[in-house]
Amino acid sequence: MSSSYRNRIQEFKLALSEQQVDLKALRELCFSGIPCEGGIRSLCWKILLNYLPPDQTLWETFLEKQRDVYAQFLREMIIQPGIAKANLGVSREDVTLEDHPLNPNPDSRWNTYFKDNEVLLQIDKDVRRLYPDMAFFQRPTDFPCQLILDPQNEYETLRRRVEQTTLKAQTVNRNRSGVTNVSSPGKALHLYPSNEYAVLPNGCEAHWEVVERILFIYAKLNPGIAYVQGMNEIVGPVYYTFATDPNSQWKEHAEADTFFCFTNLMSENRDNFIKSLDDSQCGITFKMESVFSRLKQKDTELYIRLQEQNIKPQYFTFRWLTLLLSQEFLLPDVIRIWDSLFSHQDRFEFLIPVCCAMLTLIRDQLLAGDFTTNMRLLQDYPISDVHSILIKAKELQDSL
Repeated sequence: MSSSYRNRIQEFKLALSEQQVDLKALRELCFSGIPCEGGIRSLCWKILLNYLPPDQTLWETFLEKQRDVYAQFLREMIIQPGIAKANLGVSREDVTLEDHPLNPNPDSRWNTYFKDNEVLLQIDKDVRRLYPDMAFFQRPTDFPCQLILDPQNEYETLRRRVEQTTLKAQTVNRNRSGVTNVSSPGKALHLYPSNEYAVLPNGCEAHWEVVERILFIYAKLNPGIAYVQGMNEIVGPVYYTFATDPNSQWKEHAEADTFFCFTNLMSENRDNFIKSLDDSQCGITFKMESVFSRLKQKDTELYIRLQEQNIKPQYFTFRWLTLLLSQEFLLPDVIRIWDSLFSHQDRFEFLIPVCCAMLTLIRDQLLAGDFTTNMRLLQDYPISDVHSILIKAKELQDSL
């Protein structure tokens, strides 16, 4: 470790030790990258994402309250329905129409249960393949949720719900707005080959299962948006950062802390996931076009070349912007980009010059390539040095 890096760690420790954290100074420090040592990044992200208040004296009571709130969400949305399902499923006593699975009332508990299963199946399908190039999300967590995994419980957990035959025998299709259509396939469908994922013993749960629970709770609490494919890619890096915190007291509560940070992040970013807002000024179409507008200002030749080839921004910037570049780079590089993104005063506005920088840094290849070559470049971005991208993005922004 170089002396300059050690000094930088000390700068962070000093900034975070103040009773009242100076947000402006912390943002400036974080923009150039946050050290991963000592759980500094985990703590900084909690502050930058407006989860922890700047007043450090409030942290202990605030965290205790938020984690209790999350535990209550688990009781109400996973444990209670699980108990109800277990009781209703095995009881031979007279069942009222209201509690009957065939009750046509859209407000019935069973109808809600079946609709939740549609959302859950899509979440499950996505989180199981989260960052497949690394083993972390398949490994067991050191802190499985005891509320859920108590061996005394007989109720149905999320894992058991997904394992139900009715779920396995269905095909799921989702449209752009996140609506799920479920239909039975003509032939048997094995969603999860038995040799692909090791089944963990009772009492254990993999990290992807924790991410699944976070997304399911979010979908239940936000029915207007529910779950849209890709949200898993935003939860993943936040959860990974919190779940690898060297401080076990923080690490133990990675699930609850991730949920609230993700919720805060989505409150700023959710318009990108709502189809009805696509063409509004706060929707994704406007943001995609903003990337090309910025490119036109900074590099007219490259802009004209892409226009001539009929390469539209939605062909590649849709994924870049909605998923905050989480699928374009390896996880450590995504986390480094997010240091700068989260610390920026207008974080999602800064994403526009970042995307523009990515284009200008491969301008020579784009100017020389044909449509097919260029689309391949943009769909599989060739530069892995995110530091150079962030420097270029800052230049583009400052030159406005």
